[in-house]
Amino acid sequence: MTTARQLMTAGVDCVGEGDTVLQAAEMMKQLGVGAMPICGSDDKLKGMLTDRDIVVKALGAGKDPATTTAGELAQGQVVYVDADDDARLVLRRMTEHKVRRLPVIDDHRLVGMIAQADVARALPDPQVGDLLEALSTD
Repeated sequence: MTTARQLMTAGVDCVGEGDTVLQAAEMMKQLGVGAMPICGSDDKLKGMLTDRDIVVKALGAGKDPATTTAGELAQGQVVYVDADDDARLVLRRMTEHKVRRLPVIDDHRLVGMIAQADVARALPDPQVGDLLEALSTD
């Protein structure tokens, strides 16, 4: 049984919920990523911030990226998996919620991230194909 812990990339950086959108964008540029988890001062996952969120929810809405916080853009339910969850649950969560990146939690703390590419490298082709099809349709 493949687990989320085996699929994930460990050592994930977080943007703080009080960090500005501008700071978050700078972190994303420096790290070369298009999404980052938002963590609170308690080190718990508060949400995800994507480059699309920055453009649509901040810039497109006329918000000042130098004063708008990442926490303000964290909306809705946080979708994640536990580190010991089975790969089938990982696929189901990614498919149901149409997310390409999934935070991994262990003992209420963020320990890693599973990206679509991680799944593609680790799982059999039919499962990967089903995921890609689900993520590519409306």
